[in-house]
Amino acid sequence: MNRFNLKHPVIQAPMAGSTPPEFVAAACRAGILGSLGAGYMTADKTRQAVRDIKSLTDRPFSVNLFVPENPARNEQIIRAAHDALARYREELGLPGELPAFSDSEFDGQVQVLIDEGVPIASFTFGLPDESAVRALKAAGTYLIGTATTPEEAAAAEEIGMDAVVLQGKEAGGHRGAFLGEDRFMALSDLLAETGTAIPIIAAGGIHDAKTVRAALAAGASAVQVGTALLIAEESGAHLLHKQAILDSREGETVLTRAFSGKNARGVANRFIREMSKAPVAPYPLQNDLTKPIRAAAGKQGDAGLLSLWSGENGWRNEGGTVAEIVERLAAGTRECGAEA
Repeated sequence: MNRFNLKHPVIQAPMAGSTPPEFVAAACRAGILGSLGAGYMTADKTRQAVRDIKSLTDRPFSVNLFVPENPARNEQIIRAAHDALARYREELGLPGELPAFSDSEFDGQVQVLIDEGVPIASFTFGLPDESAVRALKAAGTYLIGTATTPEEAAAAEEIGMDAVVLQGKEAGGHRGAFLGEDRFMALSDLLAETGTAIPIIAAGGIHDAKTVRAALAAGASAVQVGTALLIAEESGAHLLHKQAILDSREGETVLTRAFSGKNARGVANRFIREMSKAPVAPYPLQNDLTKPIRAAAGKQGDAGLLSLWSGENGWRNEGGTVAEIVERLAAGTRECGAEA
């Protein structure tokens, strides 16, 4: 990542919904790569966010897109999943009808990245097709894939990614698996078993300088940090979400499909426990079904119904500004470009 003149080999994870422009710019100013999590945005909102970031920093930054998934809309499954959520809608005073389902604007977002000259783009839940890769590369965009297995990393290299994030099972938030069943490999195993000609970025369980150094020593060119930065003062995460991470204890994160239909790691709460055996629609349909519940719960101050995404080491973190957290992460590590 030396080509982007970063002070530290650290990437702020693109946590969709929690990366306002001010947060991304703060990460850039701290000497790391800031990332806009644009996975749930429309093309127009992506363009505005990119322009807002540009107004706040002249440093390089990344935009992350979700590669779209289009599951069959089985009305029986959708209705069963919707009915399973009825108690929460009633409790929060929400209407009972089905919400509108979202449509991906991925192609439009790719065009925004090209139009706006975004220097770096990353992808989760799959890989862009060859035409998108060609168009982005022609525009000079550096491309980063996300992989949870050596096979996915190989696919990222083959399609033309310039680097790949290896996401260990320790990572918070959604799993990026896209080839077959998720094997939930630990980051150390992923780093040991993955061989690529492109740079590797380690993600999952990175929470302090020691874990940063360990990942770099294991062959990573950089690390991607989510939870440790999610609790930063500038982060867009709900205050209840940040506090839940700070108050959590070892072993309190779990994997769940209840919020979105896709496996994601977060702090265990009432919703996860009560929905453990309930019918769940496939992603992204379940995400649309629970979105009104999560929004209302946030407004009403009910952390029990929020998606409290957190990595396994979330309990080890402490708050502060982005700059303060980056300083702790980088303690004792060489700055990018420094001689050994």
